[in-house]
Amino acid sequence: MSESEFNRHIDDTLLAIESAIDAADTDLDYENSGGVLTVHCGNGSQLIINRQTPVRQLWLATRSGGYHFDWDDDAEGWVRDSDGAPLTEVLAGELAAQCGEALEL
Repeated sequence: MSESEFNRHIDDTLLAIESAIDAADTDLDYENSGGVLTVHCGNGSQLIINRQTPVRQLWLATRSGGYHFDWDDDAEGWVRDSDGAPLTEVLAGELAAQCGEALEL
């Protein structure tokens, strides 16, 4: 995947997450700075989503650990490199566990 394709996938993904947070009735907030999306939970904790351009991955950092995702053309989305779980499912689960919030992604 070219760097421009990678950045397009990342930018589209971060925008979709921001839009989902904006549309939801939750205590979640976010800030996007330099391609790093920080999701703020009502309980004061954070989840951080960022791009790792050299390895063409999206990384998610949560209280329970760090996760690495690769773009999957067949799935048309990001999948966890360890088990193929979709980013949308992993992120929704982490938001529920860490923030106590349900978010439709």
